[in-house]
Amino acid sequence: MSVSKPQIIKRLSKNFPNLYKKDINKFFDILISEITKALSNGERVELRDVMMFIPKIQRKRISLNPKTLEKVEVPEKKGILFKCSKEWNKKINEKP
Repeated sequence: MSVSKPQIIKRLSKNFPNLYKKDINKFFDILISEITKALSNGERVELRDVMMFIPKIQRKRISLNPKTLEKVEVPEKKGILFKCSKEWNKKINEKP
């Protein structure tokens, strides 16, 4: 099951009743936009004891089209490597 932005905001507003939903929403938007800006500038984003986002550049290469077996040049592109902390990894893999 996936979790959407409105569901996250709803859960946060239940856990922190002294904060307004619009403030939580604005904080969430700022957080996402700052992470996006940093990654687009080639910077690594690290949320200590939680997760890391590392920008990676995939070099251009020559690949094969599986249908025609024709050689195709794949251009250079950016990607993101996501790493979860060891603590979170343990929590995710625990069996209830």
